Amino acid sequence: KEQNILLGEHLQRIGTHDKFIGEGKETKKVKGLISIVAPSATPVLVVGETGTGKEIVARAIHDASRRAHEPFVVINSSALQETILESELFGYKKGAFTGAQNNKPGLLEIANKGTFFVDEVGDMGPGIQAKLLRVIQEKKFQPLGASRMVSVDVRIIAATNRNLEEDVAAGHFRADLYYRLNVFPIYLPPLRERGSDIILLADYFVLKY
Repeated sequence: KEQNILLGEHLQRIGTHDKFIGEGKETKKVKGLISIVAPSATPVLVVGETGTGKEIVARAIHDASRRAHEPFVVINSSALQETILESELFGYKKGAFTGAQNNKPGLLEIANKGTFFVDEVGDMGPGIQAKLLRVIQEKKFQPLGASRMVSVDVRIIAATNRNLEEDVAAGHFRADLYYRLNVFPIYLPPLRERGSDIILLADYFVLKY
């Protein structure tokens, strides 16, 4: 069921590439931050409420970067159990566990040379947090059941609707991972703070649909 959810999310993105629309003060600020950070390989943490368009911002960063022609791969940490999330992130070798009948590359490996967007990173369990930190620090990981490490060159963009500083203080999120992700934070305001963008968004969706 969880694998079907993940597949459905990927299929939903095929042929769908919404732009970050708006000309209001807050929106222009976000666009300015995107243009500043896009050319680098700096990790980005996009913070905002659910539905504010965090994935669209991540895609805009990717499209304006030197990695634009490489893969843009997405995973939603809140949609999957930790065991499924681990196998999707890192992949596995045949026989690694019951039901692993073939080798399966992880999404991190698929994203090599491109951008890896981790949505709702605050929902990751401690074990996955530690492994993601290793990917950021060492640019390598070990697939389940493998004896060798896999090296990857990926730009990490993470997003959350949580207050990760509070989660760190409460011991729910690793402080070292938070500081690695929060190198370049972008706050994404909700629509109620972007009143002047509503007409532009309405026009866009009328034309789209």
